[in-house]
Amino acid sequence: MTTQMIVRLDPELKARVNHFAKVEGKNVSEVVRDLLEDYVKTRDIGAYIDTLWDRIGAKATSAGSDAKDVQRIIREVRAQP
Repeated sequence: MTTQMIVRLDPELKARVNHFAKVEGKNVSEVVRDLLEDYVKTRDIGAYIDTLWDRIGAKATSAGSDAKDVQRIIREVRAQP
């Protein structure tokens, strides 16, 4: 279920947001939701770390590595200058 949020904006900013939203084929609520989702996503360190581990795991798997190779890979990376 969604909920409402009241945000106070300078009238000029509101007009510009409305304009750009319309140009993109969106309404202001969609623009604000997108911005807030990005804001939270960039500040949620737990989600960032989870995503990072997923990317590392996918890269290791695509290179033919698995869990038994992790310690060796860490040593190799740490040994690089």
